[in-house]
Amino acid sequence: MKFLLALVCLLAAGCDLTPTTQLQRVEDEGVLRVLTRNSATTYYEGPYGPAGVEYELAAGFARYLGVKLDLRMPDSLSQILHDTRTGRADMAAAGLTVTDDRRQRLNFSTGYQQITSQLVYRNGTPAPRDLGELRGSLEVVAHSSHAEHLRALKEQYPDLSFVENSELESEQLLSLVWEQVIDYTVADSNEVAVSRRFYPELRVAFDISASESLAWAFPPGDDHSLLDKANDYLQAIRDSGQLQRILDKYYVYVSDFDYVGTRRYMHHIERRLPKYRRWFEQAGKETGIDWRLLAAIGYQESHWNPKAVSPTGVRGLMMLTQDAMKQMGIDKSRHDAQASIKGGARYIARMKRRLPKRIKEPSRSWMALAAYNIGFGHLEDARVLTQAAGADPDRWIDVKKYLPRLSQKKWYKNTRHGYARGQEPVRYVENVRSYYDILVWVTEREQTPRAPSPALSIQSPAL
Repeated sequence: MKFLLALVCLLAAGCDLTPTTQLQRVEDEGVLRVLTRNSATTYYEGPYGPAGVEYELAAGFARYLGVKLDLRMPDSLSQILHDTRTGRADMAAAGLTVTDDRRQRLNFSTGYQQITSQLVYRNGTPAPRDLGELRGSLEVVAHSSHAEHLRALKEQYPDLSFVENSELESEQLLSLVWEQVIDYTVADSNEVAVSRRFYPELRVAFDISASESLAWAFPPGDDHSLLDKANDYLQAIRDSGQLQRILDKYYVYVSDFDYVGTRRYMHHIERRLPKYRRWFEQAGKETGIDWRLLAAIGYQESHWNPKAVSPTGVRGLMMLTQDAMKQMGIDKSRHDAQASIKGGARYIARMKRRLPKRIKEPSRSWMALAAYNIGFGHLEDARVLTQAAGADPDRWIDVKKYLPRLSQKKWYKNTRHGYARGQEPVRYVENVRSYYDILVWVTEREQTPRAPSPALSIQSPAL
């Protein structure tokens, strides 16, 4: 009776008893709470601020909703899945593969990227042809889709055994394979592609799954209001081409990289770079450009060889013309390594200053690199072609698609500076980016103590 009276009072007062949906709550609070992982394929702090595919997609979704993004990083994948399932966050954007088991416990958006699960080993270890030929330790991330796949495959390979590591992420397990601490791991194909730049001896034996979708996870239940809005957003950016541009931004330059060259680069970092490092650091302080980016340019230009000479007449560690050295106020020989580094740093800084102020990082740096390689005038021609095609002339991901047109008469005949080998600056920038990423990784490892695998002494249960 008291309950009925209270209900009558609430109705008389005009109270709305309709339950608040997930979408309404996010909009009312003005915050989208998202769980993610700290990795190269999801979210990380880059030299120009937050970066990563999942970060960009989640940040775009928050803008789409008109709310702020609250990004959180639980300690493990299992914690991400648990916190999403129990409603401690609005969603998870963490590079999650959609599996049958997970569908029983979570709601998922439409997929935004296709990957496969790959068995990875180190070069020098006999390459297994199937899971029955594994000879050594296999570790995978606990509660991952990889563990699900392996459990399912035990019917076919009853002797298969593996450890589910609850402490480490895929990238760390890939590192342990490279260091020969463990023999095998399983990782998503996009993670393998990124990690092979840093661990060039890693090899893919075979896929253990068919193509699978990565998607966002939402709490279970019948309230699909936020999920439906996420699907609307993903469809909108898929239709506009923005989704593909984001994926290209993080993966195209990685997939084209020369892994044999990476091993040589690692060797040169150890043997050649120490001789020139202090000069790169000095030039970085003078120009405000990360010294590691300057070093990456120097490696792309000459492999850090101060005596290098090009058939086109450029020479020295940074491969500059005599006129460029004079313009930078340097009258020493181009074969003087310190002078060449200083000249190259000043030149790239000059290219950055000449670009319109509205161009933001990191596009600003990548366009300056393209201008360093092909000339500022040709870069501007490519930006004009980009704008004429309806794309964004202030974003590298767009401009790089139109630079190759400078080698086609149909296009260059109408430009101010004419013909140029437009594909070269695209390859140049992508190589420098990879060299830079690797050097950042190497220098950060110098400052980070290494820890052994916490799961090495744990025996896998019968799975």
